[in-house]
Amino acid sequence: MPGTDVKKKAGILAVLGVIGPGIIAASAGNDSGGISTYSVAGARYGYTMLWMMLAMTPSFALVQEMAGRMGAVTGKGFAALIRERFGLRPTFLAMLLLLTSNAATTVAEFAGIAAAMELFGVSRLVSVPIAALAVWMLVTRGSYRNVEKALLALSSVFISYVLAAFLARPDWGEVARSFVTPHIVPTQAFIALAIGLTGTTIAPWMQFLVQSNIVDKGTTIKEWGYARWDVIVGALSANLVACFIIITTGTVLHPAGITIQDAGEAARALAPLAGPYAELLFSVGLLSASVLSAAVLPLTASYAICEAFGWEAGLDRSWSDAPAFNGLYTFVIFAAAAVILVPRLDLIAIMLVSQVVNGVMLPFLLIFMMVIINDRRVMGRYVNSRLNNVFGWTTIVVVITLTVALLAMTTLGIG
Repeated sequence: MPGTDVKKKAGILAVLGVIGPGIIAASAGNDSGGISTYSVAGARYGYTMLWMMLAMTPSFALVQEMAGRMGAVTGKGFAALIRERFGLRPTFLAMLLLLTSNAATTVAEFAGIAAAMELFGVSRLVSVPIAALAVWMLVTRGSYRNVEKALLALSSVFISYVLAAFLARPDWGEVARSFVTPHIVPTQAFIALAIGLTGTTIAPWMQFLVQSNIVDKGTTIKEWGYARWDVIVGALSANLVACFIIITTGTVLHPAGITIQDAGEAARALAPLAGPYAELLFSVGLLSASVLSAAVLPLTASYAICEAFGWEAGLDRSWSDAPAFNGLYTFVIFAAAAVILVPRLDLIAIMLVSQVVNGVMLPFLLIFMMVIINDRRVMGRYVNSRLNNVFGWTTIVVVITLTVALLAMTTLGIG
């Protein structure tokens, strides 16, 4: 029927029109720090932590959905809503924590770029300045649509980690059992890594990013039915990629007793055991992930801080229209790149600590989110369902419990 065809085409165009914010935000969470954290998890503990990834997936999808829904309903970013609901002081503290975390994580992204390019024989003295300039020009000189297309293209390269996992030839039966068999190693290192996994899987900055992108794209509650799937599918696919990273290193490096500190070491270690193609795929994935997140993380801080204090923000805004937005973005990009060029800097510590900091920050920002999204004055009839609230508060309690456990073990000297 002609009328049916027209409706199908309209539906497809509507879906294509809202795709982007959810997939980009979730993919950017698999950044160089995240890939390093997942690689370390697989190398140290094999498939032991896969059940955690499965358990975190519904919470991750829910948190991203809540952030996107707040943006579609209110037309405002997360930072602006925090300021309106809680006042200036809590907002200032939240923005300070976010800027600190994002700056440290952006340093980790350029560390990932440097590590990936060094695997191809290119010095960081060359690769990092070129990458910083390319990322800066892409974002500050492009329109929202063009930037979104470029970031979506980078997101598609994560398929390389899926291919690398199949090249590693894991025991899929054992992998499946690990997904459904909870196991905890009662050590400080394991708990710290569990917090790191949580912090990089449900990274605090991702909620700011997806909500800001929903607003910047102009998605309203009328289009939310389609945009919601973009957010949920983005979360599910990002966590699936993370699981494949753990499977790859858990299959190849853990049985060999190979200890690694980051994704670059993981790629190098894979070559003699899983072949050069596994190393190449891992390296390409690391480079793409690092470039994607190096573009996105400073963008998140710029959006959030400008929203918090009522300054103009947006990818389509010129320097004269949004000087604070463009200035913040430029500062974080080039300051982070400059740090990477400092000799003998402990980049691994910066990378892993940034993930743990994200895990510690997460419950505080989620509490803000849960209060706002259940406020009918803000959300109207789009407040959380009872099931959403159960998942949301459970996530907060679990993260706080892990953090308290780590602090207690550190204080008592438990290894």
